[in-house]
Amino acid sequence: MMRTIGAISDTHGLLRPQALAALAGCDPIIHAGDVGSPDVLARLGALAPVHAVRGNVDHGAWSANLPVTQRIEIDGFRIYVLHILAELDPQAADHVDAVIYGHSHQPSTSLRSRQRTAHSFSIRAVPGRRFRLPITVGRMTAEHGKLRAEIVELSVER
Repeated sequence: MMRTIGAISDTHGLLRPQALAALAGCDPIIHAGDVGSPDVLARLGALAPVHAVRGNVDHGAWSANLPVTQRIEIDGFRIYVLHILAELDPQAADHVDAVIYGHSHQPSTSLRSRQRTAHSFSIRAVPGRRFRLPITVGRMTAEHGKLRAEIVELSVER
């Protein structure tokens, strides 16, 4: 059985219809911080269960219950989620299949090898005035004991 896991970060309170459309059919959805508004989590939650971490712009009572990091297991795959990759504790992320992060606003997916193959996965959902990077979400498919990651570029006007 195949499962598709959605990944998004750095929404900064703006959840584009194109992002919702790209994440439709994902279960669960992972938000890697800088959510910006509880409305973003509610709208994502209408699509699928959401796992979210707090980013450096997430302040106030609504974000107090968001953890800084999360370790999630989905269909036997271990996924570590945080906002700022530079704050990754190598021991905490040891023996995981994927690390999902945000903050950099630079979409990427890369493989690293140790005892197992793991994905590092960064996605970006909001254009920053200083950035001319694509607006993206991520999708990971889990099937037959393998995890694949892809970046999905959204077609939006800037």
